[in-house]
Amino acid sequence: MSVSTDRPAAARAAQRLVAARPWTSPALWLAAFLAFVLAGLLLPLRLPLGSYYWDTAVYLDAAQRIRDGQVPNIDFFAPLGPLGYYLVAGLDRLFPNAHPLLTANWGLLPIALPLLAVLVFHVARSSRRLALALLLPFLLFASLPINLHEVYPLPGFDGYGHYNRHASLLLYVLIAVLMFARERALTTCLVAALMLTLFLVKVTGAVAGAMLVGYAVLTGRMRLRDACLAAAAAIGALAIIDLATGGLTRAYLDDILILLKLNTGALLPRFLTVASFKFEVIAPTLVLIGLLAYVAWRAKPTSMASWLRSFAVSPGGWLAVALLALTFFETQNTGSLEFIGLWPILLTLLLAWRRRDDGLRTWVLLLLCMVAVPSALIFVERSARASLGAPTYLPLDVEDVGKLGRVSVKDEIAERAPIMLRHYARHQPAYADLAATGQQPSLMPYSEIDHHAIWLLEIEQGLKAIKAWEQANKRELNGVFTLDFVDVLNYLLDRRPPRHVPIGIDPTRSTPRLETQMLESLRQTDAILAPKCPLTSNRAAIFEHFARALEGRSKVALAPCWDMYLKP
Repeated sequence: MSVSTDRPAAARAAQRLVAARPWTSPALWLAAFLAFVLAGLLLPLRLPLGSYYWDTAVYLDAAQRIRDGQVPNIDFFAPLGPLGYYLVAGLDRLFPNAHPLLTANWGLLPIALPLLAVLVFHVARSSRRLALALLLPFLLFASLPINLHEVYPLPGFDGYGHYNRHASLLLYVLIAVLMFARERALTTCLVAALMLTLFLVKVTGAVAGAMLVGYAVLTGRMRLRDACLAAAAAIGALAIIDLATGGLTRAYLDDILILLKLNTGALLPRFLTVASFKFEVIAPTLVLIGLLAYVAWRAKPTSMASWLRSFAVSPGGWLAVALLALTFFETQNTGSLEFIGLWPILLTLLLAWRRRDDGLRTWVLLLLCMVAVPSALIFVERSARASLGAPTYLPLDVEDVGKLGRVSVKDEIAERAPIMLRHYARHQPAYADLAATGQQPSLMPYSEIDHHAIWLLEIEQGLKAIKAWEQANKRELNGVFTLDFVDVLNYLLDRRPPRHVPIGIDPTRSTPRLETQMLESLRQTDAILAPKCPLTSNRAAIFEHFARALEGRSKVALAPCWDMYLKP
């Protein structure tokens, strides 16, 4: 006597069982994550100092400029899109005690998290488990300012790559939408919103997103008409923004063209750099793509064309194109949450192969783990090292720097930093001689945590010296301009930053030529400051670039590590 199984009834029973467990609710996880973020923004936390910390300070410079009424790309040259600056400036205003690392890291959540939530609740109508499988990786990688590539052996929270993390999370959501959204209107709206956001955050993220949307059209996951509607909506929104701001979109496009001229290196070496950085992900992904291509060929298609078609529409084809698009994105600025956008595709492969009766099933599942697990382990391990080590660290003595100075360091760095600041002040000719040869004090100084501890001490010295000079001379400076990568003193002093001056000055990548309006704005600024501890080749190049702005000013020895060029 045979017994038949009512599969729909069994599926419904399984769904009821899952729904009965509160921890399977996406809404619960979203609420818990929001509570975690709000606590992080409300509490005056002290965080362990990490590499490239001054990259975070660039957002404070942007916040002060926006507060003064400046518009990114119109009133100052910016290497990124304007949206990230506005969002971080908004969080900085709403949560004045929040640590800059957290406001920069979570700046995009007000847009990215609602877009993901719409998709997650859409998917949860058919499967809570699948919805959680899409939601939880995003929440993990969005939780802390941690990159998947370590540039310095000591633990700390990463001060760089915020904009790359923003774009990586948006690309994750975009791929998840293309793979799992099942309603045309929903897909069109989400794609339009995501592509608009990607463009306004980082244009290379939008290029990678366009590659993915184009592939969705080619493979039938998205109709051409819907893609055109999404593109029209995004372009229409950009046109409205341009009209409302007096030309922001056009100014942003002009800045993109300037950046292309300043960054004209060959693309192949950059692909090789990404491959070497992320070998642990790229190598197993390529093997998995090859294995899936073989599986498609083994199905005995009638021709090469039919095999290509069947592979292109399969998750294997999507994995290949997503790998290419995400690799292109990483060639433009390596170091963030590389390749987390592959995860929604890996999820589709897991669903397809977990119970498949195929001799290659074990190998496919093993390769899926090899692609996904390293990124999760690296993130968790680096987060744990930074968090667990923090209680043993010492606060860096830079209280006058405010929340930017709420950092802690190992006791060796706390002892070394003030010694090195005094050393740099006493031996300036030696470092000037080194800078003249194009060399830095060390091979990779900006990745070294102690370099940024010294920089914070240098900023504090400059801050105190300005206040003392103003008190002694009974004159308040209307604003300053710092001849360095980041100009954070206007934010700390609450002064007016000059207009038309670039933000995040990198003489090798993002320093446009000195124009008349830039010079005129600098002439109206009371003080131009030159930090000297140490004098590096980059600082020397920035000083030379802006030398014309110093003409007619009197030089004041403001502090051991600072010269001030004062407007008469």
